[in-house]
Amino acid sequence: MEDNFKMLAKTFYGMEELLAEELKDLGAQDIEKGNRIVHFVGDKGFMYKANMSLRTALKILKPIHTAQVTNEYELYNMVYDFPWEEYLSHENSLAIDSVVFGDNFTHSLYVSQKAKDAIVDRFRENTGERPDVNLDHPDVRINIHIDLDQCTISLDSSGSSLHHRGYRTATNIAPLNEVLAAGIILLSGWDQTIDFLDPMCGSGTILIEAAMMACNIPANINRKEFAFEKWNDWDEELFYKIEEAQISKIRGLAGSISGFDKAPSAIEKARENIKNANLEEFITIEKNNFLYADKETDRPLHLLSNPPYGERLEGDMNQFYSEIGDTLKQKYQDTQAWMISANMEALKHVGLRPSRKIKLFNGKLETRLSLYSIYKGTKKTHKLNQEES
Repeated sequence: MEDNFKMLAKTFYGMEELLAEELKDLGAQDIEKGNRIVHFVGDKGFMYKANMSLRTALKILKPIHTAQVTNEYELYNMVYDFPWEEYLSHENSLAIDSVVFGDNFTHSLYVSQKAKDAIVDRFRENTGERPDVNLDHPDVRINIHIDLDQCTISLDSSGSSLHHRGYRTATNIAPLNEVLAAGIILLSGWDQTIDFLDPMCGSGTILIEAAMMACNIPANINRKEFAFEKWNDWDEELFYKIEEAQISKIRGLAGSISGFDKAPSAIEKARENIKNANLEEFITIEKNNFLYADKETDRPLHLLSNPPYGERLEGDMNQFYSEIGDTLKQKYQDTQAWMISANMEALKHVGLRPSRKIKLFNGKLETRLSLYSIYKGTKKTHKLNQEES
């Protein structure tokens, strides 16, 4: 049995609990939540599985060295003295990402540059040659995290962010990040046997993430590569064994998943992405305008959407959100309707009292994920029916 080691998974604000639950279900040990990160312990095979399967993780990092640094000279010496030969050679390319908190270091790019200089100088001193820097597609991606005077060097096992699932080749204006989409589906508490609808589906991200979740398809099964595939200890046989085990857990769809959008270009892009994800048999999609659409069945419905925020068109947006609320009230009885929006003013015009509001961020935009429960009949009737049952 291979030795376990510490790792950490990065995520969005508000999704730490979701990620911790995912890690627990996957079999991680010593799980500990932080701010936008979750620490855990596992072996190399688990690192492969985590990258492949986690829906709410952006990166999986493997810390390899921690020390105290208070200035640029100590940082340089710490990085220079580390035995980099165990992880790369002068023939490899590298990239360094840095995150800094505190007063000692205030510029992450400067920290990356200083660390790069130290690594290059060490190789040049020992071998006469140096590794190249490749910011786009390096052989080894290194992460440096400085919190006050604590500096941690980690290997980035993911490479590009894990929201790059590999299925999305066509995007609309301001597409929803795939990890954020998966997170809001989980936060909405969707019972996967209940019909699912995204009535403003754009390029189809929410629908695809919902279908992959319902069918237990690994989140990154369509991804072309992970950074760990270029590491010295890359075990291809182990990776494919784990991939095969995860694929064997895929199941059929219990409810229905459907979406529509009024823009023909959005429908075209959504269909292309759904095809890329091999989910055409699970997702139904059509051109339609939600404001004029009727609920198609009497069955309970789980509705989740990311409507336009339109911050520069406040008046129009207020009216638009008011019409969304009217449509829900008039045509969507027995529906749990969730919306994520950064337009706080427009949300006030929905005309329905949200029964839940969750603070999230879409990039730098603060958003609210709001639940509007539309009951069959009146709310009073719904309560009486609940009491009787």
